[in-house]
Amino acid sequence: MITELGHFALLLAFGVALVQMIVPMIGAAKGWPGWMAVAEPAAGIQFLLIAASFGALMWAFITSDFSLAVVVANSHSMKPMLYKFSGTWGNHEGSMLLWVLIVALFGAMAAWFGGQLPASLRARVLSVQASIGVAFIAFILLTSNPFDRLAVPPFDGQDLNPLLQDPGLAFHPPFLYLGYVGLSMAFSFAVAALIEGRVDAAWGRWVRPWTLAAWIFLTIGIALGSWWAYYELGWGGFWFWDPVENASFMPWLLAAALLHSAIVVEKREALKSWTILLAILAFGFSLIGTFIVRSGLLTSVHAFANDPDRGIFILGIMAFFMGGALILYSLRAGAMEAKGVFGLVSRESALVVNNLLLAVACFVVFVGTMWPLLAEMFFDRKLSVGPPFFDAAFTPFMVLLGLALPVGSSMAWKRASLKRALYPLRYVFVVALAIGGLAWAMQTGRSLIGPVGMFLGAWVLMGVAVDLLQRTGRGPNRLRRLFRLPGADWGKATAHAGLGITIMGIAGIYAWTVEDIRVAQIDVPFEVYGYEMTLRSVTKDNGPNYVSTTAVIDVVQDGKFIATLAPEKRFYPVAQMPTTEAAIHQNAKRDLYLVIGDEQVGGGWAVRTYVKAMTTWIWIGCGLMALGGIFSLLDRRFRVAVGARNRADSQVPAE
Repeated sequence: MITELGHFALLLAFGVALVQMIVPMIGAAKGWPGWMAVAEPAAGIQFLLIAASFGALMWAFITSDFSLAVVVANSHSMKPMLYKFSGTWGNHEGSMLLWVLIVALFGAMAAWFGGQLPASLRARVLSVQASIGVAFIAFILLTSNPFDRLAVPPFDGQDLNPLLQDPGLAFHPPFLYLGYVGLSMAFSFAVAALIEGRVDAAWGRWVRPWTLAAWIFLTIGIALGSWWAYYELGWGGFWFWDPVENASFMPWLLAAALLHSAIVVEKREALKSWTILLAILAFGFSLIGTFIVRSGLLTSVHAFANDPDRGIFILGIMAFFMGGALILYSLRAGAMEAKGVFGLVSRESALVVNNLLLAVACFVVFVGTMWPLLAEMFFDRKLSVGPPFFDAAFTPFMVLLGLALPVGSSMAWKRASLKRALYPLRYVFVVALAIGGLAWAMQTGRSLIGPVGMFLGAWVLMGVAVDLLQRTGRGPNRLRRLFRLPGADWGKATAHAGLGITIMGIAGIYAWTVEDIRVAQIDVPFEVYGYEMTLRSVTKDNGPNYVSTTAVIDVVQDGKFIATLAPEKRFYPVAQMPTTEAAIHQNAKRDLYLVIGDEQVGGGWAVRTYVKAMTTWIWIGCGLMALGGIFSLLDRRFRVAVGARNRADSQVPAE
């Protein structure tokens, strides 16, 4: 009964979304307040209906209702409750329902908290947002219905993919979708502005919080996925340039560019057309990511579906929204007249450089991701584009971005002096060079990755400190003024510091990782990079829905006991699939990363050991970037200034 109600709620939500898509748009065009007012209650009702539908599907997973095909294919009665819960979105059908739930959530939030927006703009934004919901609810109902029943339910299910039965990946998709789908609000604002023919400073301030929220969630989602890949897949890496990893990274890059571009619109009323284009492209790359994950055209360990028919449907949705928005952009971009004029050397120019580097870096990732598909389609050649290409093609843009960041932050708006911007950074540059030189002198190899990464990370970090100190002025009360800086200033500083720390962590793990693979005998010590390790025992145990082979390994350094690590190898009988559970001992300097392999014919066990430098810095840096976004999002000026601007503009009719 509950599942039938969930299906019915989804059908009702489709009808409400249709009303929300059509009626407010007509009302805005005709200037009819009553028709425009339909958007707000419709957005709330649509969200509640989809939430009820999603709740019904979640209940089916929690109670192991094997009359539903999706539950049979992705659950099992012996599965731990956490993974029954997360199994709701650990499949194609459930994840798409989560997708439309988040579309509706952002639309409802715009309705509930967008009272300060002009009525016509609010109506158009909610109408465009509803059109996205209509397209994807139709996709679910026609191709991916999670409420399809089986005529003869089986006794038990086929279990969730064992790789997804992990806390990190249980919460990775919701955060990722909140970021992916959250960019739909920036898209809706962009299309609504194109229809109205007006983009001003208030528009830039309105669109920034939505983009910022999406970017925060996307940052957390990508970090969780990277962390999961690091400790779960057993290969010791945090990023493989997998197509699905790239599918989330590309919108992240464009969203970062959009955030900085919207600042120029807000502060100087410049870069309007470019900002609108970025908003369209950021959501467009989210749709490309959805297509990659669900079309089956590109192979990935993360892919949900292998169904070309579904891929064609999503391709049609992507063509409609992207094609329509770009056509509208070509017709109306000329109306986005820039009012602010700025010099070649200025904060605005620095943000333009930031945007270009991020956009070109995104294009490089896109080409590398799609090239195997294009080569097969047009040249009948099977190619593989892997980490060597991405590392060589992508890294230079990030190096340039890191070099430019402290300088751009020190520049004044409208017209600046390069000499004046560089002067406070002269000692910072020398210290950063010294840190890079120290890394070069201490490392055993001659790779430039470590020294360059240390220099760049230190340059960014100390540049952040200089920027904060410059904002406090001079005098005895600098510390008090420092803590009274607006949330956006602290947010920028924290996010940029997180980027610097992440750069250092990535450089460390690439430059100074040590790997050892050997056959270890019970109670026979072996040495890896100054650590003495002893395999004490290997036992087999039964988990809730798996069989575990667990090793116990003692680690000693210079006669001092460090830790006892227990790497596992699990086998899931229902899914007939093994997984690796690495054992990791972490500190700020390095990770000890151990993986147990198979028992060998001549005795002993295969053991793979990594000593990975500065890995923890990557996660700390990502956390700081997300925290910086939160600080900026909580800045009171977002609310106060929008309200003031809206009151000033309330009598100005839309063009």
